[in-house]
Amino acid sequence: MKKIVKRIAICGILWCFFWACGLIMDHCILRNQLIRMHVIANSDSKQDQDIKLQVRDAVLHGIQKDLEQLTNVDTAKQYLQENLSKIEKMANDALHAAGFDGTSVVSLCEEAFPIRYYETFTLPAGVYESLKIVIGEGEGKNWWCVAFPSLCIPATAEAFSEQAMESGMSKELSNTLSGESGYEIRFFLLDLLGKIENRLLE
Repeated sequence: MKKIVKRIAICGILWCFFWACGLIMDHCILRNQLIRMHVIANSDSKQDQDIKLQVRDAVLHGIQKDLEQLTNVDTAKQYLQENLSKIEKMANDALHAAGFDGTSVVSLCEEAFPIRYYETFTLPAGVYESLKIVIGEGEGKNWWCVAFPSLCIPATAEAFSEQAMESGMSKELSNTLSGESGYEIRFFLLDLLGKIENRLLE
């Protein structure tokens, strides 16, 4: 009887160990394989918020096709880094077309993000690589999504899962982000890891 209990205990410990390893791997995938896009408006006025969305659309339209041709996050980072001035021009052209007197500043950097809910999935808190666009004074509300891979474009949960798995995510991670039943604890722990990481970055 003692041997059986001991074996069950060992199996339980091993299961917890491998489950925790999988959780950490998922955190690393989110941390290292995604590039988010972060647009910060000049202010919270309706005009500035509308302009923010115009800048978002202009930049997404300008880089989306190129990013879709890239197969991994390293080449995507390289592409964005090499084209920052070009992306900044896209943003500033959109600003000028909207009649905004100021300019934007575009950078590729690491940023701490809170948990974020989208229509078809949720991203936990954490530190992510970010294509950051600050318009004017940068004192308005944010808009953010995922620039690479293109996870915010799919309009359905099925399309999101397909795109997520094509980008290298496991089915388990895809199900966790899309809120499938049975993955709530896993998402809670991923978000907790991200919040701890955010605090360490402060």
